[in-house]
Amino acid sequence: MTRKRLRIHEVATRDGFQNEARFVDTDAKVALIDRLSECGYAKIEVTSFTSPKAIPALRDAEAVMHNIKRRDDVVYTALVPNIRGAERALSCHVDEINLVMSVSESHNRSNLRMTREQSFAQLRDIISVVGQTPVSINVSLSTAMGCPMEGDISPEQVLGWVQRFADIGVHGITLCDTTGMAFPSQVAALSGAALKRFPDLELTLHFHNTRGMALANTLSALSAGINRFDASLGGLGGCPYAPGATGNVCTEELVHMLELDGYQTGVDLEKILSASALLPGLIGHDVPSQLLKAGRRLDLHPMPSPCAGTAESAVFA
Repeated sequence: MTRKRLRIHEVATRDGFQNEARFVDTDAKVALIDRLSECGYAKIEVTSFTSPKAIPALRDAEAVMHNIKRRDDVVYTALVPNIRGAERALSCHVDEINLVMSVSESHNRSNLRMTREQSFAQLRDIISVVGQTPVSINVSLSTAMGCPMEGDISPEQVLGWVQRFADIGVHGITLCDTTGMAFPSQVAALSGAALKRFPDLELTLHFHNTRGMALANTLSALSAGINRFDASLGGLGGCPYAPGATGNVCTEELVHMLELDGYQTGVDLEKILSASALLPGLIGHDVPSQLLKAGRRLDLHPMPSPCAGTAESAVFA
């Protein structure tokens, strides 16, 4: 049975690269994004218009945005932290800006050096400027399913922040499991409540695989009716407030699982595996992707020849 069409958003070139110590050359970034544009994504988060001092890995944001080859069927988005960042992004003709704040007061103070109310005021000013243009506005709410300093975050608190942004005209909200604290039943309940209360918002789920539950949480979100998901090629990414964590849910592992279960992602798995194989050379180390190491479920192998082992020497799992 063929199930509903899903939309996959690639975040590796922003959320992934910003965490890397090695600077990925501008031309290499552009070439990778051009390659990803041909893979069938609904959206690609290209870069971040943050201060180069704050995130030196993405100091070439303008050059990257100006040089990529765009497709009409792909939304090219960028993270924007303030008015200056919004102006830079608008000058590069982005399709969408992505704004970020935390639902948790502690995480927002630690990550953004502001209270939540200060963040909201700053983002409201950005929205008032960008709202006068055709550019879409998405808000990513960090720690929506748990804070490493405060613990559980109530669904009422999360939905309250969604409401405040819906009231000032954003078109999309991303609920982020920033440090991988989410679990399936929690995800299903929050997703279902958000969809019911905000049927006109474009809702996206953003999972990290910190505790190995990203794919399980994706299935729970699907069961609640979510059809948009962020993912990161190779599983790149991470969070400084989750020590030892792996990155975001791995795009190729996500697409592989969804296709096996009959969902249409529109993403060409063979092409993204080929793109993911380039990452170690770009960033200088291995990536978390298990699919890149083990291959797809039906990538078969020839029988060893000659088969010289004996029953006594064989090891069975």
